[in-house]
Amino acid sequence: MREASSSRPPMAGDPGLFGPLSVTWQMHGDPMMWVAGVRALYLQALHPRAVRGVMQNSDFRKDAWGRLMRTANFVGTTTYGTTEVAEQAGARVRKIHTMIKVTDPDTGERYGVDEPELLLWVHCAEIDSYLHVARRSGFRLTAELADRYVAEHRQSARLVGLDTADVPASTAELAAYFERVRPELAAGPEARDVDDFLQRPPTHPLLVPARALLWRRVANLAYGSLPSYAHELYGRTAPPPVTVTRRLVTTGTILRTVPARLRWQLPPKHILRAMARLGPGTRPAPYKLDRRAAILDGPGRAKRGNGGDGGRWRTPG
Repeated sequence: MREASSSRPPMAGDPGLFGPLSVTWQMHGDPMMWVAGVRALYLQALHPRAVRGVMQNSDFRKDAWGRLMRTANFVGTTTYGTTEVAEQAGARVRKIHTMIKVTDPDTGERYGVDEPELLLWVHCAEIDSYLHVARRSGFRLTAELADRYVAEHRQSARLVGLDTADVPASTAELAAYFERVRPELAAGPEARDVDDFLQRPPTHPLLVPARALLWRRVANLAYGSLPSYAHELYGRTAPPPVTVTRRLVTTGTILRTVPARLRWQLPPKHILRAMARLGPGTRPAPYKLDRRAAILDGPGRAKRGNGGDGGRWRTPG
């Protein structure tokens, strides 16, 4: 295996919190991160205390897409931005969290969304979703690299106010965390609202066919990739795991044929800005993590104008 650390690209500026040698830098450039983001919403909604904070203090029902975009912007900023910009983004999030209070409708308890246990749930649901969808859709990561990814995101946990000592630093620790927290999970009224919205988000009448054709498929794919206990809590069945995996691989294969530089043109262009700051050799690409991916993607493509994406990806394993 050839990892990114084997050949250090020249850097002309601040590499940021993670830098071009990290697993995070390479993986977060993958288009399947969008499906992973929807999966994270589904998973996060199963913690009643956490999802209550979202539903009581945001316009999620009318602006779930905006929430998803804000999360994506935060992830892009902290991954590819400078250290200063990432720290500023974290400070803004922490300040907002200190001002948000939630009321338990059953007990009348008032609590803040910045409680460590709630911040930790949101963090772990995101990291688990990003890693799970990427790997299951064909983005090759060894067990060692997957552990590195989880450990790297103690930095993002710190940004939102968590003590890094309390944050999982490996896939085994992440799995143990989910086992520990499972008794607290439930699909309450707020989770049902999230599920209903993600299945049928409000849209202009002329866009309803596109919602049925495109968005519903993304939402169903994200839902299907959830763990079985999540399906049981929501009370909705999902296709067999082998079918979900096949669909994830197919979707990843299709999306990865779109030239990366074309995909990265979408606002706010975090990756292109990072490459302009640090040099073209810092372009995210899976071959920088796994020699097997290099056979398909080809390190020579880094010098081409198509962003380096290969046209064929194999199933995981």
